[in-house]
Amino acid sequence: MIDQEAQSHESTPDGDLQVSTTAQKDASQLPEKRKTIETDKLVDAKKVKLDTKSPKYKKLNLTDEKYDETSYYFENGLRKVYPYFFTFTTFTKGRWVGEKILDVFAREFRAHPAEEYQRSIETGKLTVNYEKVPSDYRLKHNDLLSNVVHRHEVPVSLQSIAIVHMDEDIVVVNKPASIPVHPCGRYRHNTVVFILAKSHNLKNLRTIHRLDRLTSGLLIFGRTSTKARELEQQIRNRQVQKEYVCRVEGRFPDGIIECNEPIQVVSYKIGVCRVSPNGKDCKTTFQRISEVGDSSIVLCKPLTGRMHQIRVHLQYLGYPIVNDPLYNHEVFGPLKGRGGDIGGKSDDQLINNLIKIHNAENWLGMEEGGILPIANPIKCEVTNSRENESLTEIEAQHTKLKSMVDSIKDVGIEEPIDPFDPIKTTFDPFCHECKVIYRDPNAKDLIMYLHAWKYKGVDWEYKTELPNWACKELIDYDTL
Repeated sequence: MIDQEAQSHESTPDGDLQVSTTAQKDASQLPEKRKTIETDKLVDAKKVKLDTKSPKYKKLNLTDEKYDETSYYFENGLRKVYPYFFTFTTFTKGRWVGEKILDVFAREFRAHPAEEYQRSIETGKLTVNYEKVPSDYRLKHNDLLSNVVHRHEVPVSLQSIAIVHMDEDIVVVNKPASIPVHPCGRYRHNTVVFILAKSHNLKNLRTIHRLDRLTSGLLIFGRTSTKARELEQQIRNRQVQKEYVCRVEGRFPDGIIECNEPIQVVSYKIGVCRVSPNGKDCKTTFQRISEVGDSSIVLCKPLTGRMHQIRVHLQYLGYPIVNDPLYNHEVFGPLKGRGGDIGGKSDDQLINNLIKIHNAENWLGMEEGGILPIANPIKCEVTNSRENESLTEIEAQHTKLKSMVDSIKDVGIEEPIDPFDPIKTTFDPFCHECKVIYRDPNAKDLIMYLHAWKYKGVDWEYKTELPNWACKELIDYDTL
């Protein structure tokens, strides 16, 4: 629910808000061939120093050694990553100076209980300036904190990343929903930049712009710093026209609807925004394309590029994206934020409620008996709003398995489908996540009906194929 993709970077010692619903697993049930790495060997793990102040088009200067930290396997329509050891690093923040290291980790990095951080300090997995310290050590300015963790990544969709265009300067791709653009939070290898590097040998790409993790669609990377700066400058100067397609609740109004409400970031840490007079200027235009049952397909044109802009403006208008897990939620009050009404809550109350709900609800889709197809058959009961004529009601009659296979065929799999191999996995006896079984996320948790369709800049233009939920077979998108 809480989307950290927009602002989070891979510089925190153990990531924030990494909470999920799990079922306990007896350690005795683990495969015998799992490789156990002794605790005393972890002290010699690679000392990774990450750049925490990289620009928007930052170059992830990763070596082949980093790409080879682990590998993928594919299961139940998901791309999964074998657990691996990794060193998180960060410099001491000003507010931490003078505090005990254990107190800081227990408060700031809530992915694990304080007892686990205590053990990490005592065993030398959590160090200061690569030296072992006592748990009552008080942090100083410029202290470099390093924490060796046994990392378990969250599964993402098995859908491949289709190459839309590639030359010596740029790579344009169609990003599937559920895959973050770059390393953040609990994602590293299950990100677009790592998948492109590992599966397409497209390494050290420069990030020019971003999409939310659950948003699918057009994504442009620079292959050279010069081109990356050029395109980033075009975006900053608002010389790039962007078109998105989404599916919202209710019958969206006729005509072109313009929303100019300013948007404020309520919390960068958990990635939440809302309309506020204290926010930054924003402008988005919307136009209904068609009706789909009790929902509408809408064309969105953001004229500014604020965080979660389309989602927040649709929430404010009272037509949230049908499956937006954040902005279509009663945590924003009985009206779900329509008209800026968040139920009289302060920003702090909203943040606290979001954290509580994130902890309590099943945002990774861990449901009993869940079987995951990549995409369920979508019922398109469309009325063409431009011509006001009914179109034929269709409903695919497929089994869940066939839905998964068809979805994979739609995007094309360009890499081998490797099943789970217990020999490739690792086990840390002190790792909490090694002792639990995570249920696979459900299909509905891997997608949001928002797609970046077209980008047009100075002397260039690219567009992607539209997803199935946009009912592309029934709507003439070429006339838009």
